[in-house]
Amino acid sequence: MQTSAPDGVSRTSRMHAVTAAVAWFGVVLVGVLSATGSFAAPEQIEGHLFGHHPSGTAGVFSRVFDTYSYFTVWSNIVVAIAFTLLARRPSSRSVVQRVLLLDALLMITITTVVYWLVLAPTDTWQGWSLLTSPLQHAVVGLLAVVGWIAVGPRGLLTIDLLPKALVVPLIWIALTLIRGAVIDAYPYPFTDVATLGYPGVLVRLAVILVVGLLIAAGYSALDRRLSHRNRSSIQN
Repeated sequence: MQTSAPDGVSRTSRMHAVTAAVAWFGVVLVGVLSATGSFAAPEQIEGHLFGHHPSGTAGVFSRVFDTYSYFTVWSNIVVAIAFTLLARRPSSRSVVQRVLLLDALLMITITTVVYWLVLAPTDTWQGWSLLTSPLQHAVVGLLAVVGWIAVGPRGLLTIDLLPKALVVPLIWIALTLIRGAVIDAYPYPFTDVATLGYPGVLVRLAVILVVGLLIAAGYSALDRRLSHRNRSSIQN
């Protein structure tokens, strides 16, 4: 005989599935828009930043590669993967799933905070970015963080995961600096080695990593507190 999943598990899976679907939609959409050259060209590119591409089909590869080189898109991809796994395997406690969840929360929080505090004041939304920018810099983050706080799963985020959670951001940093040295272009002003030099960029990235560790530790502490609260509610 087959039995249906408990209502709580079904609700949790549905919420995480929505988050995953929205994140995947944004990730695919920016790729399609980049490939078709649908994003409005920047009026002026200061420093050595992404944005210089051949016109038409000749620029497809460079436009798409640049798009998927942004930390914003990486964080949305990690959210999409992590919450897809949560929706499909809500009771799994594998190390991979736990690290991906912590990475998703950590990276999307950094994306949202850095964008709205550092980049948004000088950013100008036009054309398709009126949809994609708030989607990837706000909506996905709210869905992921609020959804996880609301329905869990609890007890997955522990302090011992913190070093592992830095692996993906460190890979992004390494690829960004290596590719930037080759093409002389970078995704963000604070990664612009040609303008700031390696010491200036590395200091800024180190600060962001430290903030990321604090954010990850905060999520781990919050998970522990919410887990304790849930156990107390069940016992009472």
